[in-house]
Amino acid sequence: MPCLVRSAADGEIEKITLGHPLLDDYLVFVSARARTNTWLAVAYDLKVFFEVVGKEPAVVTAADVFAFLSAQRAPRRGERVVRLEDGEAGLAARTIARRLSSVRGLYGYLCARAAPGVRRNPVPASLAARRPGARRGRGGMPLIRAPRTLPRVLAPAEVDALRAALRTHRDRAMVDAMVLGGLRRCQVLGLRLEDLSAGERRLFVAEGKGGCQRVVPVSARFFAAVGAYLESERPAAAATRQVFVVLKGARRGEPLSAAGLDEILDGARGRAGLERATCHQLRHTCFTRLREAGMALEAIQAQAGHASIEAGPPLPAPGQRLAGGGVPAGGGGNRGAGRPARRGSRPVSGSPARRPAVEDLVDAYRNDLQAAGMFAGHPVISVARMFFTRVGPKGWARLPLAAQCPLPLKDRRVVGWLIVTGRLRPEAEEDVGPTVGELPVEA
Repeated sequence: MPCLVRSAADGEIEKITLGHPLLDDYLVFVSARARTNTWLAVAYDLKVFFEVVGKEPAVVTAADVFAFLSAQRAPRRGERVVRLEDGEAGLAARTIARRLSSVRGLYGYLCARAAPGVRRNPVPASLAARRPGARRGRGGMPLIRAPRTLPRVLAPAEVDALRAALRTHRDRAMVDAMVLGGLRRCQVLGLRLEDLSAGERRLFVAEGKGGCQRVVPVSARFFAAVGAYLESERPAAAATRQVFVVLKGARRGEPLSAAGLDEILDGARGRAGLERATCHQLRHTCFTRLREAGMALEAIQAQAGHASIEAGPPLPAPGQRLAGGGVPAGGGGNRGAGRPARRGSRPVSGSPARRPAVEDLVDAYRNDLQAAGMFAGHPVISVARMFFTRVGPKGWARLPLAAQCPLPLKDRRVVGWLIVTGRLRPEAEEDVGPTVGELPVEA
């Protein structure tokens, strides 16, 4: 039976072994290309798999994999006890899918290095389609179908109650970083003093998921809480550059751990009388509220640090508000209460379809901004793309003055660019004056 052993030095994990040469070689490979949490998760998944299967890696078959699936889906607390979220009595589908992915990765590595006795990967990528030609190009039916559920979020009153239950400025700053900036727990704990840019109200995330770095705008409320914490609570003798440290006890001045942050949040949740409030739930709350306010999915993707729009849970449509717990308020979105969704219609969380004419305008807008030395990242370009898709130059010319005046400044800048570049000829009654002066115009 495999035995998971961790070797650590100075608080950092240096080695993970399972007591089997093939498994230990694969864990060395994973350690060189993945983060510590992923490394640990893969090791634990392999431990569970081979404990259930009870065979050597070289003799595992597809039948053993399906037997493992059945064991994972077996009831954990009796036949009559199920989760309310998905109605399952065994492990969650996402957990089972992650464990299968770890096992599939192991055998992919063993096949690539031609390990003795391993000729093929026993974990099927998918099952054959029910009829010839069905689901062409999608690889058939997946072994585990994980549900695509809306994220569980906190209502504004719950966020206020949780924040009021926190006892220090440090704790409030950490919660603000997650609920206002969408940072993950590990990214909050990894913030360094040099990563804070209070003047620009931005945070530099050096240790993003997958090693991707990004700059995140955050509300001034976060920087006010951080300032109060640095001025009155953070020990002056702290030698670490990490922003958030332990405030009392034998580890005073040392970096705060993930377990410490979870303990702080658990205590505040109990004092606030909330049933559930996790770090990742705060992060989902941030992106859900941004989407409700109308932020484009491309901008949310950049804010979240996702490699693609499909990563993460689905989000509500702009203007559709989620009540606490991930339940759409009003129950009907833009279709109205009690009306069924159109068959084959685009999901409410999708982006508008890309059009060649729109993309030509977006490319020209980006090039002009870069030539003028202005910021041309995802937040700016996504605003332009949404304007060109929904309104466009001809649509703007047809709008009455009463509809042009309340347009946000971010859209008025796009209108100003259209006028300066000659793509739009304003009439005498159009409202464009305050925008043109912000763009470089040759006399």
